[in-house]
Amino acid sequence: MLFRKYHIVIFKEGRSDCRSLLFRGWLGAGLFLLVAALAGGNIYLFKYLAKSQSLESQLAQAEKIVEEQNTQLINLTGKLRNVQADMTRVQQFNSKLRAMMDLEHEAMEPAGLGGPGTEDFTKGYLPLLRQELLARKMNTFLKQLSFEANLEEVRQQELLQLLRKNSEVLAATPSIWPVEGWITSGFGSRGSPFTSRREFHKGIDIKAKTGTPIQAPAKGVVTTAGWQGAYGNMVVVNHGNGITTRYAHMQKLALKQGDKVNRGDLIGYVGSTGRSTGSHLHYEVLVNGVCVNPMQYILN
Repeated sequence: MLFRKYHIVIFKEGRSDCRSLLFRGWLGAGLFLLVAALAGGNIYLFKYLAKSQSLESQLAQAEKIVEEQNTQLINLTGKLRNVQADMTRVQQFNSKLRAMMDLEHEAMEPAGLGGPGTEDFTKGYLPLLRQELLARKMNTFLKQLSFEANLEEVRQQELLQLLRKNSEVLAATPSIWPVEGWITSGFGSRGSPFTSRREFHKGIDIKAKTGTPIQAPAKGVVTTAGWQGAYGNMVVVNHGNGITTRYAHMQKLALKQGDKVNRGDLIGYVGSTGRSTGSHLHYEVLVNGVCVNPMQYILN
């Protein structure tokens, strides 16, 4: 049947001639199979297209959900970093209080929340969008944060009890800024503004306008008040427990030797007397006669 010959005669209306097409059976079978294959292929492709469109829609929805999750994780990460920074400031404040109250040997160094290597626990995760790993890291961090918060609460309770018992010591410990301004020269080695050589700066220089009031950072007794060479007009206050403070280059003094002062009382006014390059207060803190960094005693 496939090898037989078939004739197809075509007549045209209104004409006497005709056309005859000759083909073998296998050609017809082949054409039939081709048409069937094309029809089947179209049906398959149509189903595949419908499925791919459905998958594409699901993928778009999943990507939207992932993007929203990433945004939430990024926001949460920012909040956790802020909490970590706040906790670090509390730890530093407690450490400074302990040093002032002579508890420095008992204070533990802040190890950083989250343990070693967690200064920025998001590095290596957010760029890779590893939500699961980041979530686990956050969970660990939150547990450590809770532990650190409880520990700081215990430390603060201890400090509170100690401060209540030693209120007189705290009142005599310099703990506030003597004048409002900004530091132009810190404590330690520096280049001399007069000779450009390296020298040791015994205190801090606080820039302020001439005439700005200077207040006592703690209660004490004035032991020196007057002109002191390169220091210009200077006041020295003895706070007891081996702690004294110096205030130099003042324009005018408000106290005299032997006067008693309390925290916040007026000492004098900012100036530029003595060996000075401009209006500022030179502020020193001495412990048993040795100059120490005044920033260790400033809490506000």
